[in-house]
Amino acid sequence: MKKIILKSSSPRRKEILEKLNLDFIIKAYDVDETLLPNLSPYENVKRLGYLKASINKELFKDYIQIGCDTIVVLDNIIYGKPKNEQDAFDMLKKLSGRSHEVMSGLTVIYNDITYSDVVISTVTFKKLTDEDIKEYIKTKEPFGKAGAYAIQGIGNKLVEKYEGSWTNIVGLPQELLEEWLDKLL
Repeated sequence: MKKIILKSSSPRRKEILEKLNLDFIIKAYDVDETLLPNLSPYENVKRLGYLKASINKELFKDYIQIGCDTIVVLDNIIYGKPKNEQDAFDMLKKLSGRSHEVMSGLTVIYNDITYSDVVISTVTFKKLTDEDIKEYIKTKEPFGKAGAYAIQGIGNKLVEKYEGSWTNIVGLPQELLEEWLDKLL
């Protein structure tokens, strides 16, 4: 059986892999997640997913290496993880009553084989009052999450509907990952 490395410290990504009953280890590295202004959100997230998978790849030649990055995009503007409560409030206020895209750049590397793509899902938020947003921020759930919400948690109450991959919105597009792993395992 080939060994798998998840190059992420995200508990959500870890949970998704555990549900697939995969034997894997975690090796999270600091990657410069600076967005390049000359690239589109799609190109930026694809680049970051690749960077995460490829860091120190030569150390793990015979391992399947998985890297992923997830962003929230509204009006071609990327909403990352909020810096503080005000930043979270501002993000959630902008998402309120609107549809946005959740993009995950996923890369899988095994020796000389590289799969890399972007999965896009659409999430529509309910119309939120300022009080709704403040109550959600009090839960502390928005922090460490792109777009300042977690659809798999309390943040699900903010969502009117979604289209596309649920696991992509959570942070790791399981369907695409399974397709690639089926080719490699």
